Amino acid sequence: MRKWILIALMAIATGTQAQEAYNELRQKAKATVSDSKANGVVKQISQFKLDALNYMAIKMQETMPDSSATFLDKQAIAMDNFVNFYVEKLIESTKQPNVQQVKMIKMFMDVSYSNPLFNDKDKELVLSYYNSQESMTRFSLDTDWRKAVAALAYLYYNKEEK
Repeated sequence: MRKWILIALMAIATGTQAQEAYNELRQKAKATVSDSKANGVVKQISQFKLDALNYMAIKMQETMPDSSATFLDKQAIAMDNFVNFYVEKLIESTKQPNVQQVKMIKMFMDVSYSNPLFNDKDKELVLSYYNSQESMTRFSLDTDWRKAVAALAYLYYNKEEK
């Protein structure tokens, strides 16, 4: 009997921690979007993160109901890393010619687009940021962010070796 109670308590504890990263990133993005004093660019980036996190959770519930909360956490962290790395490279690219900046932005867009997670047929929704000229974060919402981060690492590693 103790064994079952211990297992139940561990399951409850694991469940409450399971979406910790996802929830923290979502709350942070939501707070930034709601902050009237936040910089417009920061708000725009946070809005993308919030929309991507919401999309991810909804699509996982629909298409992968048996997936673990850990999977959602890992995707959320990878998305955050992807976007933060993009912003870092975007800032660095301001010292480069416009052609180089466009090439770098296109690379991030392509990596996001070419690594779908759900293969969602609703392209209007999935590509709403990707197709928006006004968006700083022109990425597909349907992205396997872990694969996208790995693809970026590969591209940047090979670029630096040449």
